[in-house]
Amino acid sequence: MATQPTLGEVLQSQGVSRRAFMKFCSATASLMALPAGMGAAMAETLASAKRPSVIWLSFQECTGCTEALTRSHAPTIEGLIFDFVSLDYHHTLQAASGDAAEHAREQAQHDHAGEYLVLVDGSIPLMEHCSTIAGISNVQMLKEACADAAAVINIGTCSAYGGLPMAKPNPTNAVAVGDIITDKPIVNIPGCPPMPLAITGVIAHYLTMGGMPELDHLGRPQAFFGENIHDRCYRRPFYDRGQFAETFDDEGARKGWCLYKLGCKAPTTYNACAHLKWNNGVSFPIQSGHGCLGCSEPNFWDALAVYDSPAKGQFGDGAKLGAATVAGAALGAGAAVLARRKKTRIAEEEESAS
Repeated sequence: MATQPTLGEVLQSQGVSRRAFMKFCSATASLMALPAGMGAAMAETLASAKRPSVIWLSFQECTGCTEALTRSHAPTIEGLIFDFVSLDYHHTLQAASGDAAEHAREQAQHDHAGEYLVLVDGSIPLMEHCSTIAGISNVQMLKEACADAAAVINIGTCSAYGGLPMAKPNPTNAVAVGDIITDKPIVNIPGCPPMPLAITGVIAHYLTMGGMPELDHLGRPQAFFGENIHDRCYRRPFYDRGQFAETFDDEGARKGWCLYKLGCKAPTTYNACAHLKWNNGVSFPIQSGHGCLGCSEPNFWDALAVYDSPAKGQFGDGAKLGAATVAGAALGAGAAVLARRKKTRIAEEEESAS
């Protein structure tokens, strides 16, 4: 097997300056919440790193995750595929087809056993013969590809949590990757689609640190999913003042007021949309006038209808109650209930004692 060039050698051959590379590493280290000075260490480690073999499996998906990645602005798709990784198998992007494509996957699994990464987008149907690739069921291919993998990265909510294919009534009996693969490190990068920088950041962390970044309780990288969108949203001041758009074309909407009443799920959604944004940092859904769908959370499609507010029923007709007021009222009511229960319990105990 031919010796693979290091990432530094590939970058140099493509005319990427060290300054540009250092800038990228510093930005990535900052995004990943790594200690100060890690940018230089990351650059040194990445420059000497061999490109990891990547097998990308696509199952019940819409290709939106790949579309998002190919439109990534930093780094570009060329930088990700040809500089960061050796993408040995990908249904949409590979030139090979048929037997040649499957042979490439099998060869990569054999040559890089214990070292390659498996990236998955799309949920996995348990219904027999529902979805096959080259005559191989999705379940079988997933198990075969992950058997000798170093780690698995789920790209998008469908592979991470089941996504839309698993939504009711779930006709294909779709499940998440983690429901099948339980003996490998798994990182979830949810979103419909996920943010490209989260994908490249995780890969850069893996190459630099030799392992996956710190994860939250849902298996997501804390660096990108550690804060909810609501806390970073530029419309938050309107929320706190109780200024809400009632329809998508009313005066409040034109003034940029909070979209909470129109179904925005930002208060319960954890993602980096509000500060990283999309399309070279131009915008994100709320800034474009549409509430957050909560797409990076499990069961987001079934949790609430798209335009149902999480606070439905808490607002009176024409009322301008701020969410903080609503929350405070709920807490107060809860405390009152507990106080009444405690008082009743004490009275009952005294009555029993007498």
